[in-house]
Amino acid sequence: MQRLALISERLERLRGRLVLFAPVFLGCGIGWYFALRTEPDALVWTLIGLGTVFAGVLGWRTGRGPLPGLALISWATAVVLAGMMIAGLRSQMVAGPVLDFRYYGPVEGRVVAVDRSGSEAVRLTLDRVRLDRVNPWKLPNRIRISLHGDTQWIAPEPGMRVALTAHLSGPEGPVEPGGFDFRRMAWFRGIGAVGYSRVPAMVLAPPARELPVERLRAAISASVRTAIPGEAGAFAAAITTGDRSAMGADTVQALRDSNLAHLLAISGLHMGLLVGFVFSSLRMGMALVPGLGTVTDIRRIAAIAALVAGAFYLSLSGGAVSTERAFIMVAVMMGGIIAGRRALTLRAVAVAALVLLVLQPESLVEAGFQMSFAATIALVAVFGALREFEGRRLPRWARPVFAVVLSSLVAGLATAPFSAGIFNRVVHYGLVANVVAVPVMGSLVMPLAVIAALLAPLGLSWIALDLMRWPIEWVLWVAKATAQLPGAVDAVVVPPDWVLPVVALGGLALVLLRGGGRVLGAVAVIAALAGWTQATRPDVLVSPTGGLVGILGSDGRGLSKDRGETFAAENWLANDGDMADQETGFARGIFAGEVGARVARVGGMTVAHLTGRDVAGRIPAVCEIADLVVVSVDPGVAADCPVLTPEILRRTGSVAVWIEGGEMRVVTEAEVSGQRPWTMAGRRKADTRHNDDGVAPLDLLIGSTRSGASSRVGTAQ
Repeated sequence: MQRLALISERLERLRGRLVLFAPVFLGCGIGWYFALRTEPDALVWTLIGLGTVFAGVLGWRTGRGPLPGLALISWATAVVLAGMMIAGLRSQMVAGPVLDFRYYGPVEGRVVAVDRSGSEAVRLTLDRVRLDRVNPWKLPNRIRISLHGDTQWIAPEPGMRVALTAHLSGPEGPVEPGGFDFRRMAWFRGIGAVGYSRVPAMVLAPPARELPVERLRAAISASVRTAIPGEAGAFAAAITTGDRSAMGADTVQALRDSNLAHLLAISGLHMGLLVGFVFSSLRMGMALVPGLGTVTDIRRIAAIAALVAGAFYLSLSGGAVSTERAFIMVAVMMGGIIAGRRALTLRAVAVAALVLLVLQPESLVEAGFQMSFAATIALVAVFGALREFEGRRLPRWARPVFAVVLSSLVAGLATAPFSAGIFNRVVHYGLVANVVAVPVMGSLVMPLAVIAALLAPLGLSWIALDLMRWPIEWVLWVAKATAQLPGAVDAVVVPPDWVLPVVALGGLALVLLRGGGRVLGAVAVIAALAGWTQATRPDVLVSPTGGLVGILGSDGRGLSKDRGETFAAENWLANDGDMADQETGFARGIFAGEVGARVARVGGMTVAHLTGRDVAGRIPAVCEIADLVVVSVDPGVAADCPVLTPEILRRTGSVAVWIEGGEMRVVTEAEVSGQRPWTMAGRRKADTRHNDDGVAPLDLLIGSTRSGASSRVGTAQ
């Protein structure tokens, strides 16, 4: 009883900080939901709901008893279960039709967004879609099409109705088991089909009065690019309206390699700079009016105006997740000023996280959420701890310099594990680039953007935009110069699935707990980073179509083709911590043989990749020497060795193979992803022959095997 009393007493000390822990437990529940391999059925959801209510009532009763601190355990359980329910409800709310076959034919739709693909092709997102000979109730709510044909005949704008001929299919799964799942992202964004067109698009109807904000955004973006030529104008359009469609691939890569890519995303930095500039300018202007400060609280008036400016910026930017997150943050900050409280505290950050997790629980598993909140929490905690130190010991002129250097260092360290784990890159000179570029963004670029907006009704925005060009040119020069420094970027291997969650929880413990809790948090972070160094990669990777095979060798992964399946090749190499391109991977010579019949040795076994015509005729000879054969075309005949065909891969998804002690351990994407709404949507009934865990049976994965081969092939359990 004494031990329970001691635990209750320690937990009771946290009662005043419950709001700080609420988003942590809510996030744990949301993360638990996304980690499931099978979607809960109605009975399970009912039990979870009852468990939530029971835990909440138990916490209320315990809080009124002799051990009130123990109520926090029940409340934490209730919040975790509530997080699962919120994520499940959101998944059902966004559910929509997903294309379940490969479509080629006419497409009509209304343009709702224009951007660029990774290959720099103009990309349209359409709604109100029409497809030839597809029932209306099977039409996706939205589709995304890259225009690879001649685009000189069309200048796409939001609200415009277009027609084109396109190849479409449902969103594809990860290119390797456990990799980035585009299907899940598309599911929560309402995109039910993706594809491309090689013929020009036609305008069926010009933009109507619909989508006024989107059309205003497009008009402002075009006006900015007209006033500021070149990459500087494209950068200005990106930071004012969120339109990156004019940004060149080389410029974007330079910004990434210098750790300045965050300047492109309309997120906390831009929203904070804009709202801060409006707030400070209005406050100073009103303070100059004699007697105004004595009759009204000018801080509250400035905060309200700044909040309105932030809301307009949010709507103008297209409402991206990162911008919504940033607006929630500044709304909480300005709300604190209006309420007469300190603007930026850990409580404000916690409230912002709670709002976002309730409204968009899927954002928890996105890079933007993880990196922005990691940076914000670290900055608030560090500057809060150093507030008195900075005020006493630093001269006034040195404080801005100290703030810029420290904020860049803290934000860089806080986001480094997530940036490296998600993007497989470590930028070594990012601190220097940010110290040089961010002050220019804050003191010149964003204020001039606000002035340009104020002058626009008078037709004088060009004055501010012309001045804005030069600081932007400086930022771009810094990015390119930094990216070209020797050793500016290193690649890192993708971490095991558990590493980043443990780093996040350990970091939160360092900030939120005290005493022994902080020690445990530090130990968790160190243990996770140490576990990262032990990450292993598959010996063999097979793309979802069977069109590419990668074999891990002593000098890196060798690829079976030097072109085609580029997305898979780039992701495999990046996840290996390899900065090579596809041509380099092929040139490593791990695969030998003639075109269409490549063979490689790995771990004492032989893997063959057959492409092109007459696959069926070549299989018997290859089976005599190969332990595993991958074909890019369904052969239509039985084989005497393990063969991965496109038909099998449609059911299993991408495949990874580890060779251990002369045996192959096979892991499929279907096994890892399981049966979730975004994995099952668009999957034809003929392709759903899986057991309850979403694991493809061995006979579907490998097919018939020759005598002795089956003893060397197994699936991961």
